[in-house]
Amino acid sequence: MAGRRKKPELSLIDALKDLCVEKEIQPEVLFEAVESALKVAYKKNFNQDDNVEIVLDREDGSFHVYSLKSVVEEVTDPVIEISKEEAEKLSPGCDIDDVVEIEVTPKNFGRIAAQAAKQLVVQKLREAERGVIYDEFTNRESDLIRGKIVRVEDGNFIVEVGKTEAILVPTEQSPLDNYKLGDYVRAYIIEVKKGGKGPQVYLSRTHPNFLRRLVEIEIPEIQEGIIEIKGVAREAGARAKIAVASKDPNVEAVGSCLGQRGVRIQPVLDELGEEKLDIIEWSPNAGVYVANALSPSKIVSVAISDEDKNCRVVVPDNQLSLAIGKEGQNARLAARLTGWKIDIKSVKQARNSPMSDDMHEVDISGAASVFKPRPKKGRR
Repeated sequence: MAGRRKKPELSLIDALKDLCVEKEIQPEVLFEAVESALKVAYKKNFNQDDNVEIVLDREDGSFHVYSLKSVVEEVTDPVIEISKEEAEKLSPGCDIDDVVEIEVTPKNFGRIAAQAAKQLVVQKLREAERGVIYDEFTNRESDLIRGKIVRVEDGNFIVEVGKTEAILVPTEQSPLDNYKLGDYVRAYIIEVKKGGKGPQVYLSRTHPNFLRRLVEIEIPEIQEGIIEIKGVAREAGARAKIAVASKDPNVEAVGSCLGQRGVRIQPVLDELGEEKLDIIEWSPNAGVYVANALSPSKIVSVAISDEDKNCRVVVPDNQLSLAIGKEGQNARLAARLTGWKIDIKSVKQARNSPMSDDMHEVDISGAASVFKPRPKKGRR
């Protein structure tokens, strides 16, 4: 019976290259790690004082140990120095202060090196893997990711993302979130840190940019640069406001973001749960911008003080609570979105509270929320 043909043994270089593909590491990173490990092994087993360089042949996988010696006129330390006369025999044409390489590879170095360097190579591999992961997530900082919740530790969700684990702490979770072990979660990468056990990736679902990125993904005109997000203000789990502006006069910013019957913005709303979202039109006119930001309230007038960015907004008597919002939320978000300090008064309150001298009313006829009183019906 014919003997079985043995499988050809995998060379060291081939094995290392396969490992690089598996771990997504650049081959040269691993080769240098092996050379570093072998240098430690050589010094430990042969000559601690020798100044050596170890080269791993990238073609056949053989090791070569070279003793590095400086060329001097008079040798005082034979471990690291060599006379010019002796150096000339090894490297003709060398000069004083040159460094010559003398091969000193021990006969049994391969076996000893493989045993002694194994642990260090594994360590270098881990470091290289961590470096790859750190670089990957540093480049993805300020981006959205989707991962699986694999553990819950002290209220922190540990989210498996590719080959690493990210952390979603309680303060970065929306009050509306109700995730459990095994669920997939979408979040925003707020920070990537280097840690002793590898990169630490921190996530957020409350950050205003989580909402910004969700909208950017869903609206093609934003991706194409036709519509620009000018500002985002958010109180996660309750309400958020986004200001948008169109660079094309033929494209309506708010309508494009909403889509027909809200179809475009619906995936964003699904991700936010019951959190309310106002999409308003940005304006270079501060009064119009503030009026729009106070949506859904109607606005009678806006007066501003450019010096300290204060503004006084007058609303219909029956719209005051709507303009301020529950516990002041609508006014607070509008102020955060626009960067203006907003003082809201009803028409009745405004009559009894004269406007300060440093303020002047501005034209808000272009605001979407401008109040237009109904004409009184004449008597028959």
